[in-house]
Amino acid sequence: MGEKYDVSNVLISEQQLKDRVDELGAQITLDYYGKDLFLIGILKGSVPFMADLMRRIDLPLEMDFMSVSSYGSATKSSGVVQIIKDLDSDIKGKDVLIVEDVIDTGLTLAYLKEYLQSRGPASVKLITMLDKPSGRKVDIKSDYVGFEVPDKFIVGYGLDVDQKFRNLPYISWVK
Repeated sequence: MGEKYDVSNVLISEQQLKDRVDELGAQITLDYYGKDLFLIGILKGSVPFMADLMRRIDLPLEMDFMSVSSYGSATKSSGVVQIIKDLDSDIKGKDVLIVEDVIDTGLTLAYLKEYLQSRGPASVKLITMLDKPSGRKVDIKSDYVGFEVPDKFIVGYGLDVDQKFRNLPYISWVK
């Protein structure tokens, strides 16, 4: 790729991602049947997953995006969260599903979940394509998980290093 990073090793293939998104979409369709589903994608990493997932959910739904920033060093989150872009829509009374690319420390999502619950939704649940439980600093679990991944610097399918490799159709890690 002509880059200083080697991301050639495939951890999760494009086909594995597609198959798992199909399964998650089918499960969410069953779980939220008859409810007022509202997806909230966390920018920027969730975009490929959210785009694929929403097309696999066979229900009427609403969607929006939020952008949040965690303060701390480049590789470690402190849990101090700043909302860069908030929702454009009201979620009161709706069943909210936060769509995330990866849960690592859990600090940002714990804050975000509490923040959104204060707005009076019917429910707030989490879905993540990747879960890295070895990095957890708070007790937070995703209601839906695509894959559990090892404690490596994961890239692809929305995840980046220096804003690059989000467009890889598979999950790799930086060697």
